[in-house]
Amino acid sequence: MAGPAFRAAAVRVRVPATSANLGPGFDAFGLALGLYDDIVVRVADSGLSVDIAGEGSDSLPRDERHLVVRSMRAAFDRLGGQPRGLEVVCANRIPHGRGLGSSSAAICAGIVAARAVTIGGAHALDDDALLALASELEGHPDNVAACLRGNFTVAWTAEDGARTIVLDPSDQVVPVVFVPATEVLTETARGLLPKTVPLADAAVNAGRAALLVEALTRRPELLLTATEDRLHQDYRASAMPDSAALVAALRAHGVPAVISGAGPTVLALTDEASAEKVLGLAGPEFAAHRLELDRAGACVLPLDV
Repeated sequence: MAGPAFRAAAVRVRVPATSANLGPGFDAFGLALGLYDDIVVRVADSGLSVDIAGEGSDSLPRDERHLVVRSMRAAFDRLGGQPRGLEVVCANRIPHGRGLGSSSAAICAGIVAARAVTIGGAHALDDDALLALASELEGHPDNVAACLRGNFTVAWTAEDGARTIVLDPSDQVVPVVFVPATEVLTETARGLLPKTVPLADAAVNAGRAALLVEALTRRPELLLTATEDRLHQDYRASAMPDSAALVAALRAHGVPAVISGAGPTVLALTDEASAEKVLGLAGPEFAAHRLELDRAGACVLPLDV
């Protein structure tokens, strides 16, 4: 049986940063943010070439170990076969090891690019299959769902794979991120979580997670209450004391603030009137950035955009 055919032209894929959990929505909620990695991929006659600019340019491998390449290989296997060669150029803007979904972005960029350079790829690997593969590679669906689909996502794993629903966050919500210079590995942060939690804390989180769906989509005035968490942030505080202190300080000022993903970035969900003031509330150990909400998710763009 013949393998797939590939396009001669290069393709460009853009993927957004993401923030998972959003406080109480542990391993379920994701929000796509307007900070992007881009990759350009071309099928070549032979070999593998990987070029990296920006985040990770001095530390990431430039061979088959690169996460974008590994993800492309997994997607090509699902699509029926590998190309003879690949040229991959990565322009990375999402900080690594900061809880902004850099690994999910690499995975999603790789599988979307592999589908895009394969003739008939969208039919052979549809959007549901794309999400299932991304979740399989990442190990959980929260970040990859938001990265692929954009907006605000609720993701879960069913017997037949990852699933998600996509909701439109309110236009009044303005994300502000506070990014520290130091990294925290996801494995380290997850290792601090207890095996069990008090029933009262679980009950509070269930109620806050339900409220957060309403607050983030229609009633942002409820975000301070809706982002309260008792399942993971306090347990992880010892790995990121400055971030934990900043979350507490922001919330004391009435700002809905959470640890982004596994941290140590802090995400504040503010509004237009408060954004500039909120930017000034962090100390010099954090780089503060106002971002937009990403509405598109992972997408294939013209090369000249």
